[in-house]
Amino acid sequence: MPRHHFEELIAGRTYHIEVSPVSAERWRAQIARRPGMPTSMMPFYGPTPEDAAHELSKWLALVAGAAVPSPRG
Repeated sequence: MPRHHFEELIAGRTYHIEVSPVSAERWRAQIARRPGMPTSMMPFYGPTPEDAAHELSKWLALVAGAAVPSPRG
């Protein structure tokens, strides 16, 4: 299955986001698994890889107290 990778800089920290298909019109975004990193974060969903990654980026920005990134387009 194809996976998409995004890199987002949020509040001075780089996040690697991995997006994979759940169905033809649903994508799941989560922080990419890295050696030694916990993986118990809930996934975020969207109709496209970009939308799913954006939903995760928005949540990370809110938690970090940073400005919410605008959608790409």
